[in-house]
Amino acid sequence: MSMKAESAELRLPAYGGQAVIEGVLMRGKRALAMAVRDPEGEIVLFDEQLPTLYRSWWARAPFFRGIVSLWDSLSMGMEYLTKSANVQTGEEEKIEGKELVFTMLFSILVGVGLFFLLPALLAGWLESGLQTTAWVSNLIEGLLRLIILVVYMVLIGKMPEIQRTFMYHGAEHKTINAFEAGIDLEPQGVAQQTRVHPRCGTSFILSMVFISILVFTLLGPQPLLLRLISRILLLPVVAGLS
Repeated sequence: MSMKAESAELRLPAYGGQAVIEGVLMRGKRALAMAVRDPEGEIVLFDEQLPTLYRSWWARAPFFRGIVSLWDSLSMGMEYLTKSANVQTGEEEKIEGKELVFTMLFSILVGVGLFFLLPALLAGWLESGLQTTAWVSNLIEGLLRLIILVVYMVLIGKMPEIQRTFMYHGAEHKTINAFEAGIDLEPQGVAQQTRVHPRCGTSFILSMVFISILVFTLLGPQPLLLRLISRILLLPVVAGLS
């Protein structure tokens, strides 16, 4: 093994990223950086030191690291997605301060409501109407959650802006794959890599869908209100196991 490949291999667990609007975010254990193309074609750079939480025992330990990953996706992911949107809209329409916090909280609530509470609500109604068992009801809930996720991805994928973001998502995967293979991060070498990556955040979300079926089935029959509350309270558990 070459020194370059060996050096890259030693650093691999510390690096990841995500696509943003007209750009890519890359992060390690201690810092992150984001590059976004503005409407004039210029590259705007952001960087930030990460909290010690991401270097702590919690971020490495099985189960707990899933909770940290979920928090990272919901909070930091949304924050930088909004920052990348600000680059496109300019100073007059920039979202920051209280508006940024409200936007992040609203997005989190919509995500939890759409992908966890809505399937639980629909499955609860079906359980009472069809007199199904708790196991069947939870299986239906998981299938509904998967269907909603797939339909959501297909629908937003038809939007030109999101299609463009998906392209950056593939570029981010190609870059990480090149880095992990010990290839110099030049356009020619990166372009030859696959756009598929096993540590993709989408894989984590799909894992949560399937793990949620197992976790929620263990709860047995529940009144509808308790069913909805349990989905919110057990979300960190599902993330941890995933």
